[in-house]
Amino acid sequence: MASFVAASRSAIKFLQLPSAGFLAPCLQNASVINQQQVRHRRTKHWDPKWKRLRKAKFIKIDVPNMNEKADELSQEEVKSRMKERGILPPRPWLERPFYISCTGGVFEPYVPPEGDGRMSAISREGAKQKIEQLEKKTKSMMAVRKIRNYDEDFEPPEFATLAQDIYIDAHKTLCEKNKYKLREIVTERAYPELMHNVSDKTIRWQFLKSLEPPRVVHARCTEVITKENVFAQVTVRFHSQQMLAIYDRFGRLMHGNETVPKDCLEYVVFEKHLANEYGVWRLHEKIIPDWMPPKAPAIITYRVDDEPPVVASEPETKEVISTDETAKAGSVATA
Repeated sequence: MASFVAASRSAIKFLQLPSAGFLAPCLQNASVINQQQVRHRRTKHWDPKWKRLRKAKFIKIDVPNMNEKADELSQEEVKSRMKERGILPPRPWLERPFYISCTGGVFEPYVPPEGDGRMSAISREGAKQKIEQLEKKTKSMMAVRKIRNYDEDFEPPEFATLAQDIYIDAHKTLCEKNKYKLREIVTERAYPELMHNVSDKTIRWQFLKSLEPPRVVHARCTEVITKENVFAQVTVRFHSQQMLAIYDRFGRLMHGNETVPKDCLEYVVFEKHLANEYGVWRLHEKIIPDWMPPKAPAIITYRVDDEPPVVASEPETKEVISTDETAKAGSVATA
């Protein structure tokens, strides 16, 4: 036992560790036992058969010179460094892709003739309107021809029926407040205008019948940024009978009536991204002519206070009168 302690003390001295003499007597033997060397490592591979091959298996890493300054290198050296590291040269501009799904308004909007829907074609004013429509029809026919280059099955009479279905679906979806379906039927420009001030309101809308069959009255095509990026806009005239009632959050009627039908004459613009293979016709905007009379404002409810309005008290009026009288007296005294 004495030889074992002496050997352990010599090992401690060799490793330059503090000797056990500096420890408490009760811990000297424990420190000697804990400072014994471990001869077997757990990380050692159990099979030394491929030891030499494992030793040769390594990856050479080129450590970059962090003290190297790019300003001191020539252009060729910078190129070679970037090729070694697989870095693309920086561009002097920033390119970010963006997608234009619709236009920001109506290009060359249709101007409805005054008194449309009320004048007969036999009358003098109605005959004038028909002649003006024929004069403006040339550009629309050119636009229809351009639409057919992208959509071969496009026919104005058939499209008017399709536009009426889109019109009805858009209003029904608005009443249901289905935001996700509404984005598929209307464009991004029309969506915020339709959803404006709709929250906390109940909308009852019903399409009863068409007084006149819908017809295409205007068509235009335009190019955005490039010649290949073409948008088409078609204006459809609707003369129909509808019912509309809007209730506020308390259930009070704000506008319209659920039992009284009304005749509506509307000019609705539909748009399609012709350059997009998967583009569809969507509701874009409604044209409101200048000669149309303004609509009646909605009935807004207010809170009524029980307390009567505050009336000025009598002493205050007396004080005002007394001040006027003193002013008059002072002016007389100075005179």
